[in-house]
Amino acid sequence: MTRVAVVTGGASGMGEAICHELGRRGQLVAVLDIDAQAAQRVTDDLRADGVTALAVAVDVSDRGAVEEAFAKVRTELGPVTILVTSAGAVDFAPFTEITIEAWDRLIAVNLTGTFHCCQVAVPDMLDAGWGRIVMISSSSAQRGSPKMAHYAASKGALLSLTKSLAREYGPLGITVNNVPPSGIETPMQHKGQAAGHLPSNEQMAASIPVGHLGTGDDIAAAVGFLCSEQAGFITGQVLGVNGGQVL
Repeated sequence: MTRVAVVTGGASGMGEAICHELGRRGQLVAVLDIDAQAAQRVTDDLRADGVTALAVAVDVSDRGAVEEAFAKVRTELGPVTILVTSAGAVDFAPFTEITIEAWDRLIAVNLTGTFHCCQVAVPDMLDAGWGRIVMISSSSAQRGSPKMAHYAASKGALLSLTKSLAREYGPLGITVNNVPPSGIETPMQHKGQAAGHLPSNEQMAASIPVGHLGTGDDIAAAVGFLCSEQAGFITGQVLGVNGGQVL
Protein backbone atom coordinates (compact mmCIF):
# COMPACT_ATOMS: atom_id res chain seq x y z
CA MET A 1 0.00 0.00 0.00
CA THR A 2 1.27 3.45 -0.91
CA ARG A 3 1.76 5.74 2.06
CA VAL A 4 2.91 9.31 2.63
CA ALA A 5 6.33 9.54 4.27
CA VAL A 6 7.87 12.66 5.80
CA VAL A 7 11.65 12.70 6.22
CA THR A 8 13.12 15.60 8.15
CA GLY A 9 16.70 16.52 7.36
CA GLY A 10 15.98 14.85 4.05
CA ALA A 11 18.19 17.05 1.88
CA SER A 12 21.57 15.49 2.63
CA GLY A 13 23.44 12.55 4.09
CA MET A 14 21.41 9.84 5.78
CA GLY A 15 18.15 11.73 5.33
CA GLU A 16 18.65 11.94 1.59
CA ALA A 17 19.39 8.22 1.37
CA ILE A 18 16.28 7.47 3.42
CA CYS A 19 14.15 9.53 1.04
CA HIS A 20 15.40 7.47 -1.90
CA GLU A 21 14.88 4.17 -0.06
CA LEU A 22 11.30 5.02 0.84
CA GLY A 23 10.70 6.18 -2.71
CA ARG A 24 11.99 2.85 -4.06
CA ARG A 25 9.57 1.13 -1.72
CA GLY A 26 6.69 2.95 -3.41
CA GLN A 27 5.98 5.64 -0.86
CA LEU A 28 5.13 9.28 -1.56
CA VAL A 29 7.99 11.27 -0.06
CA ALA A 30 8.02 14.74 1.52
CA VAL A 31 11.57 16.05 1.83
CA LEU A 32 11.66 18.46 4.77
CA ASP A 33 14.83 20.42 5.41
CA ILE A 34 15.98 23.85 6.57
CA ASP A 35 17.88 24.15 3.26
CA ALA A 36 15.15 24.83 0.69
CA GLN A 37 17.46 24.57 -2.33
CA ALA A 38 18.89 21.23 -1.25
CA ALA A 39 15.43 19.87 -0.47
CA GLN A 40 14.31 20.80 -3.97
CA ARG A 41 17.37 19.11 -5.48
CA VAL A 42 16.58 15.85 -3.70
CA THR A 43 12.93 16.15 -4.69
CA ASP A 44 13.90 16.64 -8.34
CA ASP A 45 16.12 13.55 -8.15
CA LEU A 46 13.27 11.53 -6.67
CA ARG A 47 10.87 12.70 -9.35
CA ALA A 48 13.40 11.77 -12.02
CA ASP A 49 13.25 8.24 -10.62
CA GLY A 50 9.45 8.22 -10.86
CA VAL A 51 8.76 8.97 -7.19
CA THR A 52 5.99 11.37 -6.20
CA ALA A 53 7.85 13.83 -4.01
CA LEU A 54 7.50 17.25 -2.42
CA ALA A 55 10.11 19.66 -1.04
CA VAL A 56 9.23 21.70 2.04
CA ALA A 57 11.61 24.14 3.72
CA VAL A 58 11.23 24.09 7.50
CA ASP A 59 13.15 24.66 10.72
CA VAL A 60 11.94 21.80 12.90
CA SER A 61 12.60 23.82 16.06
CA ASP A 62 9.79 26.21 15.04
CA ARG A 63 6.44 24.67 16.00
CA GLY A 64 4.40 26.97 13.78
CA ALA A 65 6.63 26.22 10.79
CA VAL A 66 6.32 22.48 11.43
CA GLU A 67 2.54 22.70 11.51
CA GLU A 68 2.53 24.67 8.25
CA ALA A 69 4.90 22.16 6.63
CA PHE A 70 2.74 19.18 7.56
CA ALA A 71 -0.38 21.01 6.39
CA LYS A 72 1.28 21.47 3.00
CA VAL A 73 2.19 17.80 2.86
CA ARG A 74 -1.38 16.77 3.68
CA THR A 75 -2.77 19.09 1.02
CA GLU A 76 -0.43 17.97 -1.76
CA LEU A 77 0.28 14.33 -0.88
CA GLY A 78 -2.18 13.21 1.78
CA PRO A 79 -2.19 12.23 5.48
CA VAL A 80 1.20 11.37 6.93
CA THR A 81 1.59 7.80 8.18
CA ILE A 82 5.39 7.43 8.00
CA LEU A 83 7.73 9.81 9.81
CA VAL A 84 11.52 9.66 9.92
CA THR A 85 13.15 12.35 12.04
CA SER A 86 16.66 12.75 10.64
CA ALA A 87 17.07 16.52 11.07
CA GLY A 88 19.85 17.27 13.50
CA ALA A 89 22.44 19.76 14.65
CA VAL A 90 25.88 19.12 16.12
CA ASP A 91 28.41 21.13 18.08
CA PHE A 92 31.77 20.49 19.75
CA ALA A 93 33.01 22.06 22.99
CA PRO A 94 34.52 21.02 26.31
CA PHE A 95 31.73 20.69 28.86
CA THR A 96 32.66 23.81 30.83
CA GLU A 97 32.71 25.85 27.61
CA ILE A 98 29.28 24.85 26.30
CA THR A 99 27.27 28.04 26.02
CA ILE A 100 23.64 28.32 27.00
CA GLU A 101 22.93 29.26 23.38
CA ALA A 102 24.63 26.14 22.04
CA TRP A 103 22.86 23.92 24.58
CA ASP A 104 19.48 25.43 23.78
CA ARG A 105 20.01 25.13 20.03
CA LEU A 106 20.88 21.42 20.12
CA ILE A 107 17.98 20.63 22.42
CA ALA A 108 15.67 22.72 20.21
CA VAL A 109 16.62 20.95 16.98
CA ASN A 110 17.47 17.41 18.04
CA LEU A 111 14.93 16.84 20.79
CA THR A 112 12.19 19.47 20.64
CA GLY A 113 12.18 19.37 16.84
CA THR A 114 11.52 15.64 16.97
CA PHE A 115 8.78 16.22 19.55
CA HIS A 116 7.13 18.80 17.29
CA CYS A 117 7.14 16.52 14.25
CA CYS A 118 5.88 13.47 16.13
CA GLN A 119 3.09 15.37 17.84
CA VAL A 120 1.93 16.91 14.56
CA ALA A 121 2.10 13.60 12.65
CA VAL A 122 0.50 11.24 15.17
CA PRO A 123 -3.12 12.39 14.63
CA ASP A 124 -2.93 11.27 10.98
CA MET A 125 -1.62 7.88 12.09
CA LEU A 126 -4.36 7.53 14.68
CA ASP A 127 -6.98 8.28 12.03
CA ALA A 128 -5.44 5.61 9.78
CA GLY A 129 -4.99 3.07 12.56
CA TRP A 130 -1.46 2.57 11.21
CA GLY A 131 1.80 4.42 11.53
CA ARG A 132 5.56 4.15 11.50
CA ILE A 133 7.93 6.51 13.32
CA VAL A 134 11.70 6.11 13.19
CA MET A 135 13.89 8.54 15.11
CA ILE A 136 17.53 8.89 14.08
CA SER A 137 19.66 9.38 17.19
CA SER A 138 23.38 8.62 17.55
CA SER A 139 25.76 6.16 19.18
CA SER A 140 26.73 9.18 21.30
CA ALA A 141 23.37 8.71 23.00
CA GLN A 142 24.42 5.23 24.09
CA ARG A 143 28.05 5.66 25.08
CA GLY A 144 28.50 9.42 25.56
CA SER A 145 30.97 11.61 23.70
CA PRO A 146 33.72 13.84 25.10
CA LYS A 147 33.34 17.48 24.07
CA MET A 148 29.83 16.68 22.82
CA ALA A 149 27.88 16.41 26.06
CA HIS A 150 25.10 18.67 24.79
CA TYR A 151 24.78 16.69 21.56
CA ALA A 152 24.82 13.35 23.37
CA ALA A 153 22.22 14.57 25.88
CA SER A 154 19.88 15.78 23.13
CA LYS A 155 20.17 12.49 21.26
CA GLY A 156 19.97 10.36 24.40
CA ALA A 157 16.58 11.80 25.23
CA LEU A 158 15.32 10.42 21.92
CA LEU A 159 15.86 6.88 23.19
CA SER A 160 13.44 7.49 26.06
CA LEU A 161 11.00 9.30 23.78
CA THR A 162 11.05 6.34 21.38
CA LYS A 163 10.25 3.81 24.09
CA SER A 164 7.54 5.97 25.66
CA LEU A 165 5.73 6.56 22.37
CA ALA A 166 6.08 2.90 21.42
CA ARG A 167 4.26 1.84 24.59
CA GLU A 168 1.63 4.54 24.29
CA TYR A 169 0.74 4.00 20.65
CA GLY A 170 1.51 0.31 20.04
CA PRO A 171 -2.08 -0.67 20.87
CA LEU A 172 -3.27 1.83 18.26
CA GLY A 173 -1.28 0.46 15.32
CA ILE A 174 1.71 2.81 15.46
CA THR A 175 5.26 1.49 15.84
CA VAL A 176 8.09 3.71 17.05
CA ASN A 177 11.74 2.72 16.71
CA ASN A 178 15.16 4.32 16.91
CA VAL A 179 18.31 4.00 14.80
CA PRO A 180 21.52 5.32 16.42
CA PRO A 181 24.14 5.40 13.65
CA SER A 182 27.88 5.16 14.21
CA GLY A 183 30.76 5.19 11.78
CA ILE A 184 28.64 6.51 8.91
CA GLU A 185 30.26 8.74 6.32
CA THR A 186 28.16 11.90 6.01
CA PRO A 187 28.63 15.60 5.17
CA MET A 188 28.23 16.39 8.89
CA GLN A 189 31.07 13.98 9.68
CA HIS A 190 33.29 15.57 7.04
CA LYS A 191 32.75 19.00 8.60
CA GLY A 192 33.70 17.65 12.01
CA GLN A 193 36.85 16.10 10.56
CA ALA A 194 37.82 19.27 8.70
CA ALA A 195 37.53 21.21 11.96
CA GLY A 196 39.73 18.69 13.76
CA HIS A 197 36.97 17.40 16.05
CA LEU A 198 36.72 13.89 14.64
CA PRO A 199 39.33 11.28 13.62
CA SER A 200 40.05 10.47 9.99
CA ASN A 201 38.09 7.88 8.03
CA GLU A 202 41.00 5.47 8.35
CA GLN A 203 41.17 5.88 12.12
CA MET A 204 37.44 5.45 12.46
CA ALA A 205 37.38 2.37 10.23
CA ALA A 206 40.10 0.74 12.33
CA SER A 207 37.73 0.64 15.31
CA ILE A 208 34.87 -0.95 13.38
CA PRO A 209 34.76 -4.78 13.34
CA VAL A 210 33.60 -4.97 9.71
CA GLY A 211 36.63 -2.87 8.76
CA HIS A 212 35.04 0.06 6.96
CA LEU A 213 32.72 3.00 7.41
CA GLY A 214 29.05 2.73 6.66
CA THR A 215 27.02 4.82 4.23
CA GLY A 216 23.70 6.58 4.22
CA ASP A 217 22.35 3.63 2.26
CA ASP A 218 23.15 1.32 5.18
CA ILE A 219 21.02 3.48 7.47
CA ALA A 220 18.31 3.80 4.83
CA ALA A 221 18.00 0.03 4.43
CA ALA A 222 17.32 -0.40 8.14
CA VAL A 223 14.90 2.52 8.24
CA GLY A 224 13.08 1.30 5.15
CA PHE A 225 12.41 -2.04 6.79
CA LEU A 226 11.27 -0.48 10.07
CA CYS A 227 8.79 1.62 8.06
CA SER A 228 7.40 -1.37 6.19
CA GLU A 229 4.30 -3.48 6.68
CA GLN A 230 6.55 -6.41 7.62
CA ALA A 231 7.92 -4.60 10.69
CA GLY A 232 4.60 -4.35 12.50
CA PHE A 233 5.76 -6.50 15.43
CA ILE A 234 8.89 -4.42 16.02
CA THR A 235 8.46 -1.39 18.24
CA GLY A 236 10.32 0.39 21.03
CA GLN A 237 13.59 -0.94 19.68
CA VAL A 238 17.01 0.66 19.27
CA LEU A 239 18.63 -0.81 16.15
CA GLY A 240 22.34 -0.01 16.07
CA VAL A 241 23.65 0.27 12.52
CA ASN A 242 27.33 0.55 13.36
CA GLY A 243 29.41 -2.22 11.82
CA GLY A 244 29.52 -4.18 15.06
CA GLN A 245 31.06 -1.57 17.35
CA VAL A 246 30.77 -2.34 21.03
CA LEU A 247 29.04 0.52 22.82
